[in-house]
This record gives sequence, structure tokens and C-alpha cells, in this order.
Amino acid sequence: MQEAVTVEQFDCPTKKRNKFAYFCYRFTKRSFDIISSGLFLIIFSWLYLILAIVVKCSDGGKVIYSHKRVGKGGKIISLPKFRSMRKDADKLEDMLTPEQLEKFKREYKLDDDPRVTKLGKFLRKTSLDELPNVWAIFVGRISVIGPRPLVREELEEKYGPSAEKLLSVKPGMIGWWAANGRSNTTYESGERQKLELYYVDHCSVGLDIKIIFKTIAGVFKRTGAK
Repeated sequence: MQEAVTVEQFDCPTKKRNKFAYFCYRFTKRSFDIISSGLFLIIFSWLYLILAIVVKCSDGGKVIYSHKRVGKGGKIISLPKFRSMRKDADKLEDMLTPEQLEKFKREYKLDDDPRVTKLGKFLRKTSLDELPNVWAIFVGRISVIGPRPLVREELEEKYGPSAEKLLSVKPGMIGWWAANGRSNTTYESGERQKLELYYVDHCSVGLDIKIIFKTIAGVFKRTGAK
């Protein structure tokens, strides 16, 4: 039986930074967030309209699903996504088998989630379900690049003492963990925590550019998207 992974196994002291260099990095990153998300919203407004109509016509449910996550500094933020699950998806005990429920509680996700609709599977495979998050980037709730935004329970259970460190940077729509095959690197193995905390310590313009290109390649290859 595999040994349980603890926070102490992958935690490390926060890397000391040059304050001026880090300020320049954050200014550059926020400028990129505003410009890129603003242009994207304008250029692809037609795509948002088409997806909204398709989601609405699929089962008559809500088009946008807003979920609460923990943002930078522990602030609770609301993030919108195109709904990819059935209307009663919050009723976990009714929708999942005991085995699926146990796995969901371990990883906070399922590879073959029965709550996901046929359209939802396509949206997730192509990451189109996350397009509404571009608005959250524009208004500053999240960044284009950063650790995956988590729910409070997930954050405390999986990161423990390292939670404060993870929240020292703004969460992102894409990140180092997601770019490295998100469904193939798990909490149970400890790889997910290592990758997210690695980004906190090493975030830079160079690493951000690398994440963007790895993410684009992953979308085309459908690496880790389930």
C-alpha cells in the first residue's frame, strides 16, 4: 500500500526575492492580464454567444455556473464557467457511487464523472468551459497564469501549513500543474502540490511564457484533460 503523502514531504521555505524585480514582474503580469483578456473578450464575443446558446439548448439549465474559490491572501472569489454538469450535480451522494464519492473526496475530481453532460465532456476536453474566467482575469480576481484556485476545504486538507504560501500569489486560469498533465498528476502522489508550490517559488516572465506554450500544446494533444 502506498504511503500517505504529507505536506511536510513537499513543503519548502518561500524563496527570497529581489523586491524591485518582483514588483516589475507583477506589474508586467497584470498589464498582460488586462490587455490579453480585454482583447480576447472583444475578439471572441461571438464564440461566447454561440456557446451560451448551445449550453442553454442542451437541457434548459443555467448557462453559467459560478463557484466560490479562495483567492490571493485568502479572499473568497467567485469564478464563472460554462456549465458542463447536469443541473443536480451538487447532490453528490445521489449522483456518485460510494467508490466515486471516496475518490472525489481524495482528489476533488473524477476522471469519468457521471455528472458531466455529453456537451460538458466536449467543453472540458477543449477547455471551452473555462472561457468565462477570462472576465475574472480582466477584473483582477485571478491571473492568466497561477496556481489552480481551490475551495477552502481542499486548500486546508491538501496543503495544510503550505496553504498560506500557495495563497501568496494570485491563482490563475492556467498554471504549472495544469500544463504538466493536470489529470495525470494527483494529490495522492503529492505531485500536484509540488508543481503548484514550485510555481510560487519560481514564478517569472520566462516560466509564465513556458506555461503558455505547454498549455497550448496540451490543449491540442488533450493531455490530462478529462
